[in-house]
Amino acid sequence: MTAGSAAQSRAAARPVRDRLIDAAEQCLSTKGIRATTVSEVAELAGVSRGWLYRHFPDKAALLGAAIVRLNDVYWGEAHSVLTEVEGLAAQIAAGIRLGRRAYDSPGALVMKLRLDEPEEFAACAGAGVQGLVPDLSAFWRPYLKAAADRGEIEADNLDEASEWVARNLLSLATVPGEQVDVDNPTALVDFLDRYLMPALRPRS
Repeated sequence: MTAGSAAQSRAAARPVRDRLIDAAEQCLSTKGIRATTVSEVAELAGVSRGWLYRHFPDKAALLGAAIVRLNDVYWGEAHSVLTEVEGLAAQIAAGIRLGRRAYDSPGALVMKLRLDEPEEFAACAGAGVQGLVPDLSAFWRPYLKAAADRGEIEADNLDEASEWVARNLLSLATVPGEQVDVDNPTALVDFLDRYLMPALRPRS
């Protein structure tokens, strides 16, 4: 048996639902939500459209299942990266770089979909781009709390501070600029140390 046929056999052995979600993720990464069709997902998964509809009633349900799994991957990936980083500025910089990998990382794809196709995302996942800032704020709150406990920052309202960090992170990760190379870790941390961190540091 060749390596290719062995891989195909392993894929075929996966439950049909998982194969469909795998195929949906692949289509989302290459075509996005709007351009993905049920027919091509079924073909990629190696099943008929009729068999697909036994598992998912429509395109929104199918892509929604894929988005839920992508979302879980994204947050899990982000936590695993940030736990290895010391200092809040360096953690935020790592989060920005993770967000910028939307085209390369399966986990980060969910952020790209929410930003690029908010209406379609809402139809599939039940919460469009309007849910992104609260999600990011909730994600960053424990990191700000830990930084406050270390005495690294001082925040009278952690919820407000977390949302402010989330909004800054989104801007730096998705909006091009000329004053900082966000793909340069050292330059990015220096930029955050000079402009973002002073607002969070203890006031004398």
